[in-house]
Amino acid sequence: MTELFPAIDIRNGMVVRLLHGDYSKMTVYGGTPVDMAFSFDDLGAKWLHVVDLDGAKDGNAQISEIIKKMTMGTSLNIEVGGGIRTETQIEDYLMMGVERVILGTIAMTDPDFTKRAIDTYGSGIAIGIDIKDGYAAIKGWNELSKLKADEAFKTLCDMGAETIICTDVSKDGAMNGIDVDFYSNLVDKYTGEYECGIVASGGVTSLDDVRKLSNIGLEGIIIGRAIYDGRIDFGEALSVCRDAQI
Repeated sequence: MTELFPAIDIRNGMVVRLLHGDYSKMTVYGGTPVDMAFSFDDLGAKWLHVVDLDGAKDGNAQISEIIKKMTMGTSLNIEVGGGIRTETQIEDYLMMGVERVILGTIAMTDPDFTKRAIDTYGSGIAIGIDIKDGYAAIKGWNELSKLKADEAFKTLCDMGAETIICTDVSKDGAMNGIDVDFYSNLVDKYTGEYECGIVASGGVTSLDDVRKLSNIGLEGIIIGRAIYDGRIDFGEALSVCRDAQI
């Protein structure tokens, strides 16, 4: 079954969403990140996707205390990304009870570190690839790396990455739907040959989007703004995933 990942993006200790990854186009939502995590746990979520936007932008992870409260107070499998650049940070998060740590910018800029992390921590590492204008974006989506999207995927799958979280930046936060073919092609190309799970992120707006994505073989679907804006009822979306054909 395709898992549904509610997303909590954190900036300055608040729950926020960005439009197209633009830090100047930020919406702040009520409730603390920890309260949101408790709410998703109560609604039946199994996973939670958390991003430290300050860390992603500045390279300095800042949400350790928030994550500790989430892991200690919920039954959620939590994945965390944003500003993770060192092995110490990886180990600290895993020791807190985080299920897996997401490597983003460092995965695009330091292949030796990334390969070592994958070899050492296995399924405890996920890779985040943010696609913008055909290239992998880095540093909170503010810069483009030198790696084209397909090259980035192949390189990381060759390293043994077990999970890749792919964000279509052009769709993220825009509430204008998803590109099913984009994700379907990724699943066909990399899940079969490399047995790498693909998690889709960006632009999920409706239950129909959830239904379409849950039938193409994805490991997971990340939903953020559509839940907070009331466009998608999380419980209904969970049911759609459970009823999917794949």
